[in-house]
Amino acid sequence: MIKKVLVIALIAVIGFSLMNVMLQIPFGEKRETVGDYYLQKSPQELKVANSVTAIVVSFRGFDTLGEVTVLFLAAMSLASIMYRRKRKGDIEIRAKKPSSRILQVGAQIIFPMVVVLGAYVFIHGHLTPGGGFQGGAIIATASLLMLITYRKFKVNHNTITWIESIAGIVFVGIGMTGLLKGLTFLQNFLELGELNSLLSGGIIGIIYVAVGFKVAAELTGVIDTVLLNNRPDNNDNN
Repeated sequence: MIKKVLVIALIAVIGFSLMNVMLQIPFGEKRETVGDYYLQKSPQELKVANSVTAIVVSFRGFDTLGEVTVLFLAAMSLASIMYRRKRKGDIEIRAKKPSSRILQVGAQIIFPMVVVLGAYVFIHGHLTPGGGFQGGAIIATASLLMLITYRKFKVNHNTITWIESIAGIVFVGIGMTGLLKGLTFLQNFLELGELNSLLSGGIIGIIYVAVGFKVAAELTGVIDTVLLNNRPDNNDNN
């Protein structure tokens, strides 16, 4: 009985607090918000057409670095959990049945187009909707298409590791360069260029390219690890 009373009292206090806050919000009135600040400063000071990109990479670029680090740790943790030591004579095969010829031809045609689309998305992330995370995910989808289409399609994890490492070094290196120049971490130190041009935004475009490569490599590695963990036994590979 006492527990129920305490729970009801706690809910009442939380509800009263939320209602009190909601009643203090002047709905319908024009007010200066953080969003207005970003919308004004992004094209004026950063020369970036996509304000979301300016927020993610510039205004809260340190948070984005943390998110990329979390993604890297999640990929490494999954790979460690699902690691399967190969025995002598093991053949890395993902699909239990070979795909149709139509699917194979279609995959060969679509794969380079999807990769180009992903690269376009993260290269133009500061100009149009998209960015490093979205472009990297698109490229990983292209890798998934090849992995599920061809039974013996291989992903070189050494190459993926190098891509991840170089992209991470570029991200952190750009931030450290700002410190060496007497600025803050990840503060722009390059020419901003002209608004709506590909070479605008200073370091923002470079960071998004690095994020795109890093996300693409990490997600591709995760997908390959998951599919490879479910490979059939050698007796099924004949």
